[in-house]
Amino acid sequence: MGGVFGICSKTECATDLFFGTDYHSHLGTRRGGMATFDGRHFSRAIHNIENSPFRTKFEPDIADLKGYVGIGCISDNDPQPVLLHSRIGTFAVVTVGSISNKAELVNTLVKDNNAYFSELSGGRINDTELVASLICRKNSIAEGIVFAQNVIEGSMTLLILADGGIYAARDRLGRTPLSIGEREDGRCVSFESFAYFNLGYKTCYELGAGEVMFVTADKLSQISKPNKTMRVCSFLWTYYGYPTSDYEGVNVEQMRYRCGKSLAKADKLSGKLAGACGGVDYVAGVPDSGTAHAIGYANGSGIPFARPLIKYTPTWPRSFIPREQSIRNLIARMKLIPINPLIENKKLLLIEDSIVRGTQMRGMTDFLSACGVKELHVRAACPPILFSCKYLNFTRSKSESELVARQVIDSLEGKGGEAHIDEYADFGSKRYLKMVEAIQKKLNLTTLAYHSLDGLLDSVGVDKCKLCTYCWNGKE
Repeated sequence: MGGVFGICSKTECATDLFFGTDYHSHLGTRRGGMATFDGRHFSRAIHNIENSPFRTKFEPDIADLKGYVGIGCISDNDPQPVLLHSRIGTFAVVTVGSISNKAELVNTLVKDNNAYFSELSGGRINDTELVASLICRKNSIAEGIVFAQNVIEGSMTLLILADGGIYAARDRLGRTPLSIGEREDGRCVSFESFAYFNLGYKTCYELGAGEVMFVTADKLSQISKPNKTMRVCSFLWTYYGYPTSDYEGVNVEQMRYRCGKSLAKADKLSGKLAGACGGVDYVAGVPDSGTAHAIGYANGSGIPFARPLIKYTPTWPRSFIPREQSIRNLIARMKLIPINPLIENKKLLLIEDSIVRGTQMRGMTDFLSACGVKELHVRAACPPILFSCKYLNFTRSKSESELVARQVIDSLEGKGGEAHIDEYADFGSKRYLKMVEAIQKKLNLTTLAYHSLDGLLDSVGVDKCKLCTYCWNGKE
């Protein structure tokens, strides 16, 4: 996914920019970048961070990044920030999101505006460069941002360093968050609200969907009012978000506790706790995001919580980042270290935040079986994923056929599965139950249950009309 961070200060900002950007490292591990402005000149640094942490690569750059205003990013795709000299001025820009109509926009710009783009590996075009080109079609940066947000399909949140401050723009439907913090000597803008707490900033404003603000050390100026319609990504609470962050006033860790309790309540009502899961020794979470869900489940069910799997964090990045599935599987295996006395001959109920392709869960099953687990009951904190995200690309699935839910639907229905997709998304329906049973067998689990969509959304606690649920039910 990626994350962005910006600083407007009355003193040198590079150190705060460094730490604030680094706090977004859980959102991606491919590239990082920072840019500053000292009133006359821009300074910029971009590094590949696939094989080493952000801090290691960028610490030597702090002394060279001069200025009182700066922006930074952790990017899961393209090198950023993009620094552009244009007819509307010189500016630096960072983005997070996904453009689904990229080819159409590029063709239009090349044809109508004589624009050109440098190709990245594989013939790709940098999304951030495309956004910058769209902005330059208008007569000012402020006007260009509004134009770009209106023509981009998908999702695009951005920060632009220009005019002595930062233009902060949340994507049109608010799928990703953007908060502003303040302290006596300045302000900051951040994807993750927790990223500035230890720097002494306190949240003073959260941008609405499509809202654009111009931020300086002294004041905030609204460029564009928020839209009435919002579709913030529900997966921020379930998986992506850091436990200490808040989105729309809802803390991630607290939501996961509620989600786990809701799962336990559903198991009680269905009789699974007293039936198939009777005699479970421990409730455990797949680290890290599954842990809080598991604590909530344990509190709601009365089953003891334990940590039979410990994540080795010093060196291994998040397993969804590498493009190669074999590497993702290797990292997933290497970063989790078992505590054998809590596994051998035990009945475990394991909470996972989500099951996407199923390859990591099947690897987990084989891993725990090799450690001597007696029974493995799995609960997913969200419904089966039936659609690949077209807004934020939170999965690396090249097609929906890679999703384990779609694979078992194809095995059950043949080529006609798509016609019944709404029934498979309908929690508790006959086709839904057959799908879950097939996934359970495919992953070699003792029992498997998913959270209902209503249960998940109730756990978030935000107006359901403001939440995106596309990956589960295909509805925008």
